[in-house]
Amino acid sequence: MPSMTERAPVTSPMTSPMILANGIHKRFGTNEVLKGVSLTLAKGEVVAVIGPSGSGKSTFLRCLNHLETIDAGRIVIEGDVLADNDASGHAHYVADTEVRRICARMGMVFQHFNLFPHLTVLQNVIEAPITVKGIKREVILPKAEELLKKVGLFDKCDAYPSRLSGGQKQRVAIARALAMEPDIMLFDEPTSALDPELTGEVLRTMRQLAEERMTMLVVTHEMGFAREVASRVVFMDGGELIESRPAAEFFAHPEHPRTRAFLESML
Repeated sequence: MPSMTERAPVTSPMTSPMILANGIHKRFGTNEVLKGVSLTLAKGEVVAVIGPSGSGKSTFLRCLNHLETIDAGRIVIEGDVLADNDASGHAHYVADTEVRRICARMGMVFQHFNLFPHLTVLQNVIEAPITVKGIKREVILPKAEELLKKVGLFDKCDAYPSRLSGGQKQRVAIARALAMEPDIMLFDEPTSALDPELTGEVLRTMRQLAEERMTMLVVTHEMGFAREVASRVVFMDGGELIESRPAAEFFAHPEHPRTRAFLESML
């Protein structure tokens, strides 16, 4: 069997990328956080985005699903344009209803879980499908229970987030995102708020998703995950995408001096 790093994306010349981002610019005041970042993500690909703090990784991820708006550039999700430059060179978004429809195809897992503290684990998982998608409780309940089994937390159905470890909270957050049946999963440093001993259980869940060929874009500082699970690794620094290569090549033969210096500091 091929290793995870040898896995090819499930795509063909006729298949639109799951994500196409071209020339993304983003400023906060006078601070230019993204300086023309471009990236494509194919169906079934797992792409790890690594780089030093402040390099724009999380901002880029948040721009893809409209948690942040871009100043210039083009974002296309599964063939549907989310934003594109107008005649003046500034990004223009499609209508709000289209934004919501397109962004609903992406699930997001945050660094700090963002669970509702007043809801049980099960209630956290079923809340969005019921309120956002209008799915009946009796329909989503069996699916939610299966997702909690998948992440190893079915026995915590009736527990509140305050009774969970950080690793358990993050696995609930993953189940909650999957309950919306996304085509793409975005992970924003999902283990950085966890103690080292809790990181493994979250990475195991993400590895399982990768093996099931979920399309994933993962901002991470976990070099082992990037090396073993990602099909491709992207290095960002100073608001720029410096290097993008298959994972095995990336770690064995990084091309850019900034990439090599970063890896030497991390490995």
